[in-house]
Amino acid sequence: MGGVFLALAMYFIVQGIRCGAAVRESKNRLAAYNAQTAALSYGDITYVDSGEGEVILSVHGIFGGYDQAYDTCKDFCSDYRIIAPSRFGYLGSDVSGDGTPARQAAAYVELLDKLGIDKVYLLATSAGGSVAIRFALDYPQRTKGLILYCSAMPPVEKPEKYAEYAGPPPFLCNDYIMFLLTPMFEPIMGMEPSTIYSMLPINDRKVGVILDASVTNPDMARDFGEYPIEDLQVPTLIFHAKDDKLASYIETERAVARFPNCTFISFESGGHLLTGHAEEIKEAVSDFVEDRSH
Repeated sequence: MGGVFLALAMYFIVQGIRCGAAVRESKNRLAAYNAQTAALSYGDITYVDSGEGEVILSVHGIFGGYDQAYDTCKDFCSDYRIIAPSRFGYLGSDVSGDGTPARQAAAYVELLDKLGIDKVYLLATSAGGSVAIRFALDYPQRTKGLILYCSAMPPVEKPEKYAEYAGPPPFLCNDYIMFLLTPMFEPIMGMEPSTIYSMLPINDRKVGVILDASVTNPDMARDFGEYPIEDLQVPTLIFHAKDDKLASYIETERAVARFPNCTFISFESGGHLLTGHAEEIKEAVSDFVEDRSH
């Protein structure tokens, strides 16, 4: 028994050392993005602005920030201008009021105004889908198209009940604890353990994660009537993998019928990160944008 405790103690110590080094490296990695901070009416929003051409506003998912938002679109940087902000509570961005998707969308509009940008294509992943859909509904005059990657989706009818808190409990929003849990990433989330390195530093994303879990993720179910998807005035392109363990493919398949002028592209595999489909996605997004740019 003593040997087991000794082995566990050594494991925790070694993982703590590895975690500390990884967190330090993550902060060096973030510095390389050369992110900027804009002072808006409610507070600060931090973002990456890169490239030229048609503008894609990247709306990241949970455990994200300007880094995740930019990396999602990095294959497009040679062809388009990418605006990749941190959403509320993530990496340098403040929270306005109760932090609802409607307030997040309004903050994006204020940022676009400051940058002198009139219309954008919205590209959203995971939890960011609620915010992007809200933006397209509230500001169709600022939206050229809506692109959703393994995104949160609106229910097809008002649910009788829903999860009031849809995300990791706050105690898990910790660099060391999450680092210890990396062996569980594959069986639970369908992601490689190395995904942790793109999530660090988690401590600097905690406010955003909890906001997503308590406000952003339940919003389309909680306020079902405020999401009249059938009234969307912009075209939509939706990608989803059948083996996604975090966002239900079945629910996406059902929701697609609610979106007018929608193209749905499904993949047999790829998981929540759509691994292995970069070229197909790039081609489909390029066609989607180019078809509406002439």
